[in-house]
Amino acid sequence: LAKGPIALVEVQGYVFAALQGLARLAERRDEPELAAEWNHLADALRERVEQRFWMEDLDYYALALDGDGEPCRVRASNAGHLLYVGLPRAERAAKVADQLLSASFHSGWGLRTLADDAVFFNPMSYHNGSIWPHDTAICTAGLARYGIRDDVARLTSGTFEAAVHFNMRLPELFCGFTRAPGEAPIAYPVACLPQAWSAGAAFMLMQACLGLRVDGWTGSIEVSHPRLPIGIDNLMVRHIQVGTVVVDIIFQRVGDRIGAFLADQHEGLVPLIVRS
Repeated sequence: LAKGPIALVEVQGYVFAALQGLARLAERRDEPELAAEWNHLADALRERVEQRFWMEDLDYYALALDGDGEPCRVRASNAGHLLYVGLPRAERAAKVADQLLSASFHSGWGLRTLADDAVFFNPMSYHNGSIWPHDTAICTAGLARYGIRDDVARLTSGTFEAAVHFNMRLPELFCGFTRAPGEAPIAYPVACLPQAWSAGAAFMLMQACLGLRVDGWTGSIEVSHPRLPIGIDNLMVRHIQVGTVVVDIIFQRVGDRIGAFLADQHEGLVPLIVRS
């Protein structure tokens, strides 16, 4: 067991994202020197994470640094949160993605919190091998950020199929057993149900799958390399508000591509930018 204080890898990512966010706000306020300072701090933190958390022999980020500054050499889904904030460089992000999508993490219902070869792995443990829908959603959004689109659709579909077995209400967590034909996901007996961040996971997964982003500054909607969940050929996202305008977007499978277009509107117009 590691002694404290503990520096968790995903927390470094959250701070990195906050620093970048401050830089963007400073740019909006026409404060270039302050923006440059925030960006410099974000870049410095990125470099420290890459140097101190990366495990070259495992091609993965350590779960944490212990009180002595030594890496906790554990492969956990926490590293997937770095993908969500865009911290890793592309080649390392690809290596993390490959492992998250391997059988060590991906159960078929979602992503385990801990790789199945870890010493403390237990699919019935609260943190050491169970599946948390919100954690799967954050990692999936990270995969989408790095352009890993088809697997994003696969993870979204797997989580939806798990939700079907829980009466369309995702629990706080469920057990991380490997999916088997004809079997349902195994419930965690004392999981909170419902739970807000599990409910929100469905929307985060769908946004990652559709590549959908609203840009409030420009008053536009962007759709980047959209995918539809497995088995769904048509989907409408209703009541997206952009400023004072409310629109519906229709996604439709056409051959091996996904098209996106605005439904008939009466409230106004908003630019829809689609990158396929």
